[in-house]
Amino acid sequence: MQTFGYVKPTGVDKAIGQSAGNFIAGGTTLVDLMKLSVEQPKTLVDINLLPLDKIEKLPNGGLRIGALVRNSDLAWNADVKKDYAVLSEALLSGASPQLRNMATTGGNLMQRTRCMYFREPSAGMPGGYACNKRTPGSGCAAMDGFNRIHAVLGTSEHCIATHPSDMCVAMAVLEATIHVQGPNGKRTIAFEDFHKLPGDTPNIENALEPGELITFVDLPKPVAGAKSTYLKLRDRASYEFALSSAAIVLRVEGGHIRYVRVALGGVATKPWRSHEAEKALLGKRADLETFRKAAEAAMAEAKPRKDNAFKVELAKRCITHALTLATA
Repeated sequence: MQTFGYVKPTGVDKAIGQSAGNFIAGGTTLVDLMKLSVEQPKTLVDINLLPLDKIEKLPNGGLRIGALVRNSDLAWNADVKKDYAVLSEALLSGASPQLRNMATTGGNLMQRTRCMYFREPSAGMPGGYACNKRTPGSGCAAMDGFNRIHAVLGTSEHCIATHPSDMCVAMAVLEATIHVQGPNGKRTIAFEDFHKLPGDTPNIENALEPGELITFVDLPKPVAGAKSTYLKLRDRASYEFALSSAAIVLRVEGGHIRYVRVALGGVATKPWRSHEAEKALLGKRADLETFRKAAEAAMAEAKPRKDNAFKVELAKRCITHALTLATA
């Protein structure tokens, strides 16, 4: 880890004024990446004194979550558990209680891949593993290397790194809106537009402009009569990242699906909203045959590699079972 400066502003405007620095709150991702030399900030801008740690109901019936709300507080919030159960379940399935007590909403949105080639200290350097996220144009060692944990959806010839967040999968299915503030003022970003596909620029991971800070995340008003669930499949029962996960929000009336949102984790390069699965479900009978067809549709465009082909079938079963749970 290299030396760095440290400042702790007391206001959002003052924090944004430190545009040359890296924002830090819980530090559960950034500090790890600094130790691995993946991140080498000249200045850390500690934003823990900013007034962004509240969860508030909105006049339109939705919920506003401050960027500094800790994952544990968000998961156990009464309104979240009641109206957005899929988010609570996703958060509680991730990391450990100690990490959830530190990790923040904004930090989770910025969480970076667990790809072992990306996290190798020498990645992208002469003699090190090739990584287009670290050094654009250097290549991707995961393509022909060990790629069991890597993505099968949203990949490109330049990157197959999987997005690791559980919270973000739930945010995707809930159609959240992200508020940011930067040198050019305030703006909002639809959740589906926030994380970028790798394409030929894997180093560009999100829609933030230089110096912008995430301030809030808004959840829309809960869908009346809808049920939700988050199902995570992994190598062990705790403190492990998803091999496949599914977030479901749906409403069934008269045995037919009248509203549905599906998002996937563990299998894609970003939190993956499956419009294909939703199209296959909407208006159809809520039965096992429909669920299986939706799972097939969700994974139809999957591009597996030599070590992660099992994820295609695993994801289909994850989707099918999650839908079964949500309609039980």
